[in-house]
Amino acid sequence: MEKKEYRKEQDAQASMPKIEGRNAVLEALRSGKTVDRLYVLDGCKDGPVQTIVREAKKQGTVISFVTKERLNQLSETQKHQGVIAVSAAYTYASVEDLLQRAKDRGEQPFLILLDGIEDPHNLGAVIRTANLAGAHGVIIPKRHAAGLTAAAVKASAGAVNYTPVAKVTNLSQTIRELKERGIWFVCADMDGEMMYRQNLTGPIGLVIGNEGEGVSRLVKEHCDLTASIPMKGEIGSLNASAAAAVLAYEIVRQRM
Repeated sequence: MEKKEYRKEQDAQASMPKIEGRNAVLEALRSGKTVDRLYVLDGCKDGPVQTIVREAKKQGTVISFVTKERLNQLSETQKHQGVIAVSAAYTYASVEDLLQRAKDRGEQPFLILLDGIEDPHNLGAVIRTANLAGAHGVIIPKRHAAGLTAAAVKASAGAVNYTPVAKVTNLSQTIRELKERGIWFVCADMDGEMMYRQNLTGPIGLVIGNEGEGVSRLVKEHCDLTASIPMKGEIGSLNASAAAAVLAYEIVRQRM
């Protein structure tokens, strides 16, 4: 991991609630508490720790095997017993919850999907936009992306209390499954067709890529359209949350 990425991870984890100690972590997992990531002492093979790892795998929790020094850095108690669970500041919804929300409102689904947004402030800003634009929810991947940290929650300005966020294992697979249910997808791409020339009505998913690379190739291949935002200035592009806002409100305009 590069130093810049490592610092991002440290900052994100520092703002998230931690559960330390074998019994506490195991009970949290068994109770159904949302755990974003489990840190385990690399090479530890004793029974209780392996039980925790098995339970975490059942729930699809991301597991990182790290050194004792790394655990000590993360620990707030220095009594971690070789395991630290990092829990979300808020509970995640399911994709079905998002679709049900649209159904309950009598509206065609409008979802915003984020492909690897790493900055929790960008995530929070997108959730805020999603709420104000009337989107039925936000979908993020489990890996290589910001979660509902305290920083993301704060940046959402309270929107996280009203707009559900679902976390999925595979964004491409989720898109495929949703397409089978009649939702089509447009992704933000600088080389795409101008957004004003696109038909962005109907049941739709808006896909926004990460801060540096944009939408990944595999995810883009599963989208139906690519849409670009007109750029008149000298710099290259908008940041992810600003791009999400511009495209989301073009969808709002066309749906009105």
